[in-house]
Formats: sequence, structure tokens, C-alpha cells
Amino acid sequence: MASTRLTRSITGSNAKKATLSFWIKRGALGGSAYVVFTNRIDASNDTLVRFTSDLIDFKDYQSGSNVGRLETTQVFRDTSAWYHIVISIDTTLGTADDRQKMYVNGEQITSFASRTNYAQDTVLNINKTGTMEIGANNGADYFDGLMSYMAVVDGTAYDASYFGETNAATGIWKIKTSPSVTYGTNGFFLKMDTTSPGSDTSGNDNTFTASGTPTLAQDNASNNFTTLNPLNAYYTNSTFSNGNTTFASGSSYSGTTANILLSTGKWYWEGKPISKDGDGDNYVFGIQGQEATGTNQFVGSQAFGWMYYGASGQLYNNNSGASYGDTFTAGDIIGVALDCTNNKLYFSKNGTFILSGNPSTGANGISITAPASVSLGGYYPSQTFWENSTSGTFSMNFGNGFFGVTAVASSNADAAGHGLFEYAVPTGYYTLNTKNLNTYGG
Repeated sequence: MASTRLTRSITGSNAKKATLSFWIKRGALGGSAYVVFTNRIDASNDTLVRFTSDLIDFKDYQSGSNVGRLETTQVFRDTSAWYHIVISIDTTLGTADDRQKMYVNGEQITSFASRTNYAQDTVLNINKTGTMEIGANNGADYFDGLMSYMAVVDGTAYDASYFGETNAATGIWKIKTSPSVTYGTNGFFLKMDTTSPGSDTSGNDNTFTASGTPTLAQDNASNNFTTLNPLNAYYTNSTFSNGNTTFASGSSYSGTTANILLSTGKWYWEGKPISKDGDGDNYVFGIQGQEATGTNQFVGSQAFGWMYYGASGQLYNNNSGASYGDTFTAGDIIGVALDCTNNKLYFSKNGTFILSGNPSTGANGISITAPASVSLGGYYPSQTFWENSTSGTFSMNFGNGFFGVTAVASSNADAAGHGLFEYAVPTGYYTLNTKNLNTYGG
């Protein structure tokens, strides 16, 4: 998460070979620098990996100049996916282009916007005496998103196959949770799968110190959870944070959707209004089955959009509001249960479903158009702050166990054992993640 970092001071080695491997899921896009890793010796000497203008940029900066650099031409803007990135370096090799290699999801990148090859036998900055930092550079340029399975190898150059492999059934690049590598003196392996993300499991005990508010998300490289989609934010002045689970609107009916389209199965998620800067509890939670195409097209203005509106408690569809439930405001938790099998929708406020709705039995649900018949061929979870003169913030819990950086007070999982929610998941409904989508539809 932003403003969170891990640090460790090291005593250097004179390595000419090294490997850096990490799995990340991006949050904020664009920007001049979102740093994943650095080893900083001083202002004129460091090694870092960062995203800059959505490009991956690796550089080894010595005495004020880049002695090694790879900056991609390809942009990496998919905030719904986990990326596996490997930098493999061996400056002893005779061929200049072979001395540094970059892999993304198992594929070697060969086209670069900027490339500086190491001189033969260059001693690398990555393991010199300095301060290793994960998620920032000297307390600035924080990475926004999620990380897991971060490894640095001191003294050996490995390719991506040591840290990941292709699933034979799906063709998807997947993680190796126990790489068979020699880590070397300053090497480490941080799985980041506990509340102590800096714990080294390489056997070296090269543990990092955490600062900020690191959070243990359910979302990981083995089971990808949905988030909000900054590429599908409608209208203006929107900002995203906390790994794209928190949305702050501007003043122009701002909204966004999640990044998974649902067409089959039964699904549950929760939303929480956080704050507003004017009158009216203009928070909206619902589903969206067609693109927003014009000014002020909030979710419930559409024929294939349904929304529960906080200020009035009304249910909106096709730009028409009807009496539905209680009003809600900052601090309330709204549950959404979507049944794509029986074409029903349910909302709850603080654990109680509106109008005695019962998703588990199918009683008293809102009838919606069958997903196959809507414009998009399915529904996105959709959220809006519906007001043109004030702004507001809300956070979504799609099963990660947090509203922003605030953990849920309960630990309700779905029947498959996935997710952490404030309130119980209705029987037969599941969390929005890849394992569930593969098993139960979507």
C-alpha cells in the first residue's frame, strides 16, 4: 500500500551476478516513479526498479551515471492482474546484450525504449553496502498496489523459470512458492503472506523492518481478487488508493466499476461510505450492465443499471426511483448479493437485507434483466458519488478483509474458505476471485 515500505541495511559484496524476482499487482497508474525496489548507497549510487509512466524501468546508477539500464517500450497498465517481473544480471558474459535480461510473466522482454549495457565485469550496486528498500526510494516515490514473493539473489543470475512456471492446463504463468535457488550472502525471499511482510524465508534471516501501515491482503499471486478499475472511471476528478479499493470522487457525478464482469454464478461484496464534504449522503452502490455514455449517467439512470441510493434509501433503475430501504451514510456497510443464475439482486445495510430479502433462499429479491440480454453481456459491480456540487469517498471490500486500511471486525469467509467480510456471506454466494470464478462461474 502507499506510504508503506520495508528497509534493511546491508554490508556489501562484490557481486557481478544477481537476480531480482517479484510479483506485483498495480494500483495507481501513470506518475513519474512508483518504486518497487532499491538498494541506495548515496545520492549518486543506487540500483532501482520502478514504474515510470507505466513503463518498467531498471537502472544501476553509479557515480552519477547509468552503467546498466533497461526501460521497456511496453506499458503495463492492467490493474486487474498480477505481474511477475524478473531482472537477471551477469556482467561476466562476453555478449553485452546478455549481461542483463528482463522477464515479465515468463517471457523475455527484448524491446526497450532505453538500454544501457553493463561493461564486462562491472560490480553491481544491487548488493553493495547500503540500504535496501522495498516499496519506496529513500522514503519517497512509494509504490501503490500489492506485492508478494519478493526475492533477491546475491551472486547468481537465474532466469524466470526458477521462480514461476506455465500451468499446463491453462497456459497461465503461475508462481513457484519455494524456488530452488542459492540466495547468497545478501539474498532474501519475502513471501509476504503473514502480518510480518519483512520476514525472510530464504534461510539467511535477512529480515526487513516495516514502516507505514502494511496490510495482509487475501489478494495474492495464486488467487487474484477483483478491485476497482481506474481505467473505467466515469466523469472527472476521480482518485484511487489502497490498491484500488478506495475511491474519492470529484464534483461531477464520479463513479467506477470493478474489473470483473459477472454473467453466471452468485456473488457477494461489501461497500462502505467513508466521508463527504457537503450536504447529502449521495453514495450509490449497485450493478451496471451497460457503458455510461453521457453527462450525469449515474448507475441507476440506465436501463441495465440498478442502484441503492444512500440519501433517500431509494432503489433506482432506468432513471426512476422507488421506495426501497433505509437511508445510509458514512460508516454504514452495504452488502450486495448478485444472483446471475436467477436474475436477482439484493442489498443489505449493516448485515440486514432490505425488505426481508433472503439471497440464500431466493426470497424477495430485485428482479433484473438476465446478464446475457444486457449490453455488456454481464454486470460490473458499480459505485458512484451522485452529486455535482460535493464530493465523497468510499471503500470496497471484495473479500480482502479491509475497507481502505481498516480491517473488518469479523472474519466471515465464503463456503470455499475465501475472503474476509464484515457480515456473513449468504449461502451459495462466493467471493470475487479467480479460484471461485473458475469453479462457480462468472
